[in-house]
Amino acid sequence: MDLSAITPVNGLNGVTETAPAGRTAFTGLSAEKEDRTEGILFDAFLNSAINNIKTTNEYLSDAEDMNIKFALGETDNAHDLTIALQKASTALQYTVAVRDRLLDAYKELMQMQI
Repeated sequence: MDLSAITPVNGLNGVTETAPAGRTAFTGLSAEKEDRTEGILFDAFLNSAINNIKTTNEYLSDAEDMNIKFALGETDNAHDLTIALQKASTALQYTVAVRDRLLDAYKELMQMQI
């Protein structure tokens, strides 16, 4: 439910207001909106990572297929084989580098004191 249209009327602009003793102050909806935005950004990041892994798998599969065809003599084009192998190698190196960076970031987060 979007309450942005009534925000100016009720004074819910995200600014902390003082509350009477024994009651909590209402701080607005900015934290909820930030959580949704962060969730959307994380979802987009995760989907991008999954798509990159799928692309890497496709390159590896294509390179393996080209290698098998070349070995069986079904094709004699070494140039295409070399290109497919290089694409697969580069994509795999990139994927491994990203994975290593993510694991390092995760380890660093786990070592942080709260």
